[in-house]
Amino acid sequence: MAENMEQIRKSACFFCHQNCGMLVHVKEGEVIANQGDPDHPLSRGGMCARGQIALKHHKHPARVNYPLKRAGQRGEGRWEQITWEQAFDEIACKLAKFREESGAETVCSAGGTHRTDDWARRRFMNLFGSPNVFHTSHVCWIPTFMIETAIYGWCAFDLDLPQSKCVVLWGHNPGSSYLPEMRSLFDMRDLNGTKIIVIDPRLTESAAKADLWLPLRPGTDAALALAWLNVIIYEGLYNQTFVENCCFGWDKLVQHMRPYTPEWAAPITWIDAKKIRAGAHMYATNRPGNIQWGVAVDQIGKGASAAIHARALLRAVTGNLDAPGSDLLCGPNQRMITDEEMECNEQIPEEKRAKQLGSNRYKLVAWPGYNKIAELTKRVWGKAPPAEWMCEAHGPSVFEALLTGQPYKPRALLVLANNPLLAYPDAKKVYRALQEVELLTVMDYWLTPTAMLADYVLPAADWLERPTITSTYGCSDFVIASQRAVQPLYERRTDFEFWKGLAERLNQKEFWPWITLEEAYFDRLRPLGYPANNYDEFVEKIRYDFPPREYYKYGRIGFATPSGLVELYSQTLEELGYDPMPTYVGLIDNREEDSELAKQFPLTLIAGSGFMPYYHSEHRQIKQLRFMRHQPRVQMNPEIAHELGINDGDWVWIETQRGRIKHVAELTQGVHPRTVCTERGWWFPERKGEEPDLYGVWQCNSNVLTSGAPEFCDPMSGSWANRGLLCRVYKVEKENLP
Repeated sequence: MAENMEQIRKSACFFCHQNCGMLVHVKEGEVIANQGDPDHPLSRGGMCARGQIALKHHKHPARVNYPLKRAGQRGEGRWEQITWEQAFDEIACKLAKFREESGAETVCSAGGTHRTDDWARRRFMNLFGSPNVFHTSHVCWIPTFMIETAIYGWCAFDLDLPQSKCVVLWGHNPGSSYLPEMRSLFDMRDLNGTKIIVIDPRLTESAAKADLWLPLRPGTDAALALAWLNVIIYEGLYNQTFVENCCFGWDKLVQHMRPYTPEWAAPITWIDAKKIRAGAHMYATNRPGNIQWGVAVDQIGKGASAAIHARALLRAVTGNLDAPGSDLLCGPNQRMITDEEMECNEQIPEEKRAKQLGSNRYKLVAWPGYNKIAELTKRVWGKAPPAEWMCEAHGPSVFEALLTGQPYKPRALLVLANNPLLAYPDAKKVYRALQEVELLTVMDYWLTPTAMLADYVLPAADWLERPTITSTYGCSDFVIASQRAVQPLYERRTDFEFWKGLAERLNQKEFWPWITLEEAYFDRLRPLGYPANNYDEFVEKIRYDFPPREYYKYGRIGFATPSGLVELYSQTLEELGYDPMPTYVGLIDNREEDSELAKQFPLTLIAGSGFMPYYHSEHRQIKQLRFMRHQPRVQMNPEIAHELGINDGDWVWIETQRGRIKHVAELTQGVHPRTVCTERGWWFPERKGEEPDLYGVWQCNSNVLTSGAPEFCDPMSGSWANRGLLCRVYKVEKENLP
């Protein structure tokens, strides 16, 4: 009788990183409705268009529902439906063969955004013996986390908004991407008079509501941050008490910052020096304050680490660290079993760690840097950040190794929650690399352009079909648990089941004692000590755990750095061979002195901006979302568009030194006349999936325009440039119109 009654399951939408709480109505094992959960501590009932189409996504006829094995040539689009057992047996057999013949390191895995059990991936790969796990995280938060952790001893990503007097949104647009967050900012403005500064080349939804908008030239964030530091230091706006008592290297920083005046930065950033000063004053004098991370700074390429480093020092010199209303050093969860503790990092030997692709060049987010960071954080916090995100092979270096065989040639690539043809720079190079790999498996909701090249395609469970734990990549001190609303339809499975299935065939069975993902989660939550007998009961009765807020933790435990202080002069970075203080690095693809290049490519490009209602390359199959945004658009200022004979709605080519794509021109005063901005992740599921079309992946894919070559990548983190590239724009010829 109970099975026929309607139930409400406490779930969470992970169609983006917000992980909004959802109440899912279930009857007779089927979802009949979903709504935002008003009691969820982060989203408070909020739900965007992505959450609203969850049921359409769940039951979409184009979903991958059964394991598929390639039946013809790669890319031909011919598939044979097989069982999971056959898929596991065959894939595991090939992996064992590759390990025996060429070494475990020749098996690689590519992941995407954190909506899968990435500790399970790392656990499997560590036990298998391969260090070559990577994501797109080199251009999304991970460089920020590691640089800030080198300076502060943990990343200051937790904002104490209720007491904040100033919030800086640096390359971040919650007015489009994270609506519950934007609502919180408006609440704080109404209650406290909180100032909002937006640093963004575009007049975004958030910038339109800001007290101060700084429309900087794309990719010049480091120059702006350095100029702010100069103003704060030389105009006496710094927090003298914090600097004297909690910082290492102040005298060296003061001398180092002397050249970086607003007048120096103005021609670089395209922002008037007076306006640069106004921003520095607003942030430094409205204390306590916050700087909210945004993905843009991670995507500058060669100058990314300098920008991240300088931005991090702004918090330090103003004392906006771990104080009420500032950016908090929450540290890892002290009571539950963290992601890192699930990864079995101790199982992978040093000789295998040394074979991590890209680790010899981009040391900070690979084993050389991670080892130093983990040792320091364990000393102070007792725990380390997860290796899955903070200790990665370098994606472009993996693809280069596939093409050159240097330092060795990978033989297998296991792809989950990722679409490499849309996700990595120089998409055509990625395509050539995927043609070289002997075994390509893809676990996804859809037959993506990448999946069309795979040997095996495996059906992934969506958020309605799986439980999830939210804890900011395993780096937060809080945890929010959410339920599986229904059992997976057809033969969809979670990635936990994928890794466990392979593990049991590759002599790892003793390390995978759980039958279900709920069992694994409950084991992790059990040390919290709540009265619950299983995972579902925990969610129903408790759901989340937020430790009591503790400010000024450094007074009790210190900072997880070599000096035990905030390192304005970073000894960790210096030991790794990098600048201990931020030094401006110009944009490699924006050489003003090269007049011939500037004449050929006179405009500055933001390649692949995110936009609602999509998330990266997802959701274009959903009719209702596609109606809202049915074709890719490039933002241009009317002034330059009219010079080029381009009208609003025209199809135009956007071309760099590496290739060209086409978008529809959207004319707006919200971008600088010399800036254009394309959209991220475009492919067309309604087109042919077979070669050579691959769902139109080459037509509008912004990563055709980018490069992952070392000269374009940041030396610390390996992040590649999506911003500040040189381009030109011109109308599409009649014969090339869609």
